[in-house]
Amino acid sequence: YGADEYLEQLSKKYEEYDELAALLMASPDGGHDAEQAKSAVDKKGGEQTGKMLTLDVDENKRSHTTKRAIPTPNIPEPMPPNLAFMFTKISPEQKMYMWNIYTMIFALECLTIIAYWAMLRYEVFSFGVSTFIYGFIMVVLCIQNVYILHDVIHGATFPPYEWQNYITHPLADFISIPWMDVIMEHNRHHNSTFDLLNHGEFGWDPANWLYTLQEWTFEWYGWFTVPLVPLWHFVGANDTGFAFACLWWLNFPDSGPGGKCDKGFYNKWLPVRAKHVSFQLFLWTCVWLLGSVGLGRPLSQGWRFVLLVSCFIRVGFSLAWIFIANFNHSHMWNEFLAGDPERTWPMLHAFMAFALGGRHRWNEMLFHDVHHMCPGRIGAMSQRGRFHGWQKVHDACVEILSNGLWKSDDAETIMESHQKRRSLVMKSAKNKH
Repeated sequence: YGADEYLEQLSKKYEEYDELAALLMASPDGGHDAEQAKSAVDKKGGEQTGKMLTLDVDENKRSHTTKRAIPTPNIPEPMPPNLAFMFTKISPEQKMYMWNIYTMIFALECLTIIAYWAMLRYEVFSFGVSTFIYGFIMVVLCIQNVYILHDVIHGATFPPYEWQNYITHPLADFISIPWMDVIMEHNRHHNSTFDLLNHGEFGWDPANWLYTLQEWTFEWYGWFTVPLVPLWHFVGANDTGFAFACLWWLNFPDSGPGGKCDKGFYNKWLPVRAKHVSFQLFLWTCVWLLGSVGLGRPLSQGWRFVLLVSCFIRVGFSLAWIFIANFNHSHMWNEFLAGDPERTWPMLHAFMAFALGGRHRWNEMLFHDVHHMCPGRIGAMSQRGRFHGWQKVHDACVEILSNGLWKSDDAETIMESHQKRRSLVMKSAKNKH
């Protein structure tokens, strides 16, 4: 349907998923659909309670862990013309465009699996060559899958068509959380972690266990656990994996009065989860049949093809999540960025931008702190780059960073110290040119 119908559906969706509306209202900048979210919360009857939907602060509205007050995003006022595009809500047409890209990526993933089967079935190449071709293409597609997932979360939350809820990441693992749970847990992450290096500062962050193995890299003994990070992702600890699904389902939704199940669990969240998992099992059953009957093998031998298909999908998703989650939230990376490595390590940046699919993807690595300041109004750097070009987004982020990201009367954090140092170096380099 068209843009007008999409906007009408948007309001209805926020009323249906009022928990998401409550999460967005508690986010640093109120979310990308602030009007619709506020309307949904008001219709529900005001603020919602529960640890998953609110910020965890003491009676003075300060963090229990760092004792900092909730910082306010430093949104430029008045808004400079050259920065206005960063804070402008993306249009319905742009949202629908991103969902079309998302659908294309899912279709290509399915076609790549079928092509792999065909190469093996008709012996087009040797087993090794066929597997290499499949693996390379699938890893590339899965990296893009995660980036479009992140782009869509922050600006095009609800798909134009209901069936698109099922194609967001069904191949990432054999069982994973559905699209609506992905949206909820990721916004919970933003509500808990304002500062990139103060994880879970304002409540439980579901992404915390991804950082545990790297949290102490500023100490020499921290490096003993870092090599385990890729394995942790591979077995499903990231947002699209089965281990993460178990973690999230054990924590959301909040328990009702007296420790009973939340009333929305049985009539909303359980059906959504059951439908998603059923679709996943259907897809993997098809892969099993391709690898058994389709290759002239006994039905019991389908697992061999399933494991090969799944292995490279997991590699692609793991690589993307390692960059988005682990690198962006690491002490090492943010200290490295503080020295303006774009100027001192240009070849490294060029190579990594190529590996991730372009400079607009790489901006997500360079300015993830800007993203955390306004996850709703600005959204993802990759998303903005799709419509405005990477250079324009890059230059805007430099200026936003130089103005300071937060308004706060508390002591400067380690991350804010990095940001200040980096901003001075980048502005100095810019003035020389």
